[in-house]
Amino acid sequence: MMRLAAIDIGTNSIHMIVVQVKPDLSFEIVDREKEMVRLGAGGLGGRKLAPAAVATALETLSRFKQLAESRQVDEILAAATSGVREARNGGEFLAAVAERTGIRPRVITGVEEARLIHKAAVYGVDATSGTTVVVDIGGGSMEVTLGTAIEGRLARSFALGVIRLTDKYVTTDPLSRGDERRIVKYVRSTFESFAKQVVSAGFTRVIATSGTSLSLGQMVVAGRRLFDSDTIHHTRISAKALHRVRKQVVGLDMQHRLRLPGLDSRRSDLVVAGAILLDTVVRLLRAKEVTLSDLALREGLVLEFIDRNHKKIARVERYPDIRRRSVVELGERCRWYPAHAEHVARLALSLFDQSRAVHGLGDRAREWLEYAALLHDIGGHISYLNHHKHSYYLIREGGLRGFEPEEVEAIALLARSHRRGRLRKSNRSLLSLPPSTRRAVLLGAAVLRLAESLDRSHGQVVGQVELKRSGHDWRLVLRSHGPAELERWAASRHVAPLEKALGRSIVVDVIDENHPEPVVAPSPSPATPGRRRSRR
Repeated sequence: MMRLAAIDIGTNSIHMIVVQVKPDLSFEIVDREKEMVRLGAGGLGGRKLAPAAVATALETLSRFKQLAESRQVDEILAAATSGVREARNGGEFLAAVAERTGIRPRVITGVEEARLIHKAAVYGVDATSGTTVVVDIGGGSMEVTLGTAIEGRLARSFALGVIRLTDKYVTTDPLSRGDERRIVKYVRSTFESFAKQVVSAGFTRVIATSGTSLSLGQMVVAGRRLFDSDTIHHTRISAKALHRVRKQVVGLDMQHRLRLPGLDSRRSDLVVAGAILLDTVVRLLRAKEVTLSDLALREGLVLEFIDRNHKKIARVERYPDIRRRSVVELGERCRWYPAHAEHVARLALSLFDQSRAVHGLGDRAREWLEYAALLHDIGGHISYLNHHKHSYYLIREGGLRGFEPEEVEAIALLARSHRRGRLRKSNRSLLSLPPSTRRAVLLGAAVLRLAESLDRSHGQVVGQVELKRSGHDWRLVLRSHGPAELERWAASRHVAPLEKALGRSIVVDVIDENHPEPVVAPSPSPATPGRRRSRR
């Protein structure tokens, strides 16, 4: 099954989940990590991200990349939100992330963030009927949507993140009455108009996501027995209970807040603004209760990928091995001819296997031959003329995953050799490979060239090949299910490299299974020294 890693580079924290996509296109989380970096603490409002925060974020993302690779993920999805979006040096930070980790996050707008969070929230909570409001409170912004389980109809992003409010309004500890009033006034002036619009439209439930909401939810339910569960996902808390927690945290200083049951100590400085914000929002929405969800942006990224990549996910089910899947993906990107490519690969492997007692090559060489056969014609979508050279370039630069550079070069050379001239031992690229790999490429090139000729008509008329010892020579029987004149002619032209590699002449016979009279292929040229001519 396909595995994905999704990373949310938030203003306050960096989260990553690793999920396994199931055949029914649902997913399950198999690993997760979170680090509170406070990346946006210095970058909101157009300021620069602080060097210390950038360094911590880069280190965190490097570890996350290692974890994702250890989990053998197929794709890493990453998005950056308001902290990076607003920072003057946000672009420099993203470039540093790409250079150090290879991860290329996309900066998403507030509205896009809201849409993705809505998708995740309604996926994780029973919202199949009615209309849902989703509230996500982050470090730099708050996203709010109104919609169904199918889509978010209204989506807005507000500059109401807990880091932003704390930096701007929290000046005393415990919070003064004046600071509390200023926060409430700012939240109301920013959100009240949209809240009225949402209330007027009507809704069935309110879902709250993000660390701030979950932390407040933990405080509400602290002391209750939650069926021995370590999560409060899908838990409902009343608006009255939320308001009581707000009053509790606002009235205490840092030292006493740290003693509150359920409070994440890492959020003890931000929870004051967070409690006022969520409580005020719930009151403006006139909601009586809130359902908590631990699914947010990262899960939204996964669901968006699944929605857009049904075909790719189905391919993973069909090709669980990342190497084979990568080859198939490259072929599809280059508009290959799968029937011809797969047929040539099957014939090439049959020839390889039947001559293994002579050449003695192993499974790795066999795998390279198969993948080269599958990709040998992909250069044709650039130009038929010299398409073997285009195939070589596309394989080298096609981003094949799971292969070492030496293997990619071997496969590319094999594909290049399927037409026009033999692969010479003096070839510079060939000489750059280890001796054992060079030998595998030279033998594989001879096999691939003959196999490709056996589907010269692209009609897959040769169903089976039999390579047998016949005295001092070999006899190659092509069993076809129809006329194979083109294949017989092409084989006679391209059998010589394999004859040389095996040190024996090869006599080609064609047996049409519909008319089983053997037809012997003529040899196109005089025999080379040490090798007898093919029979006529």
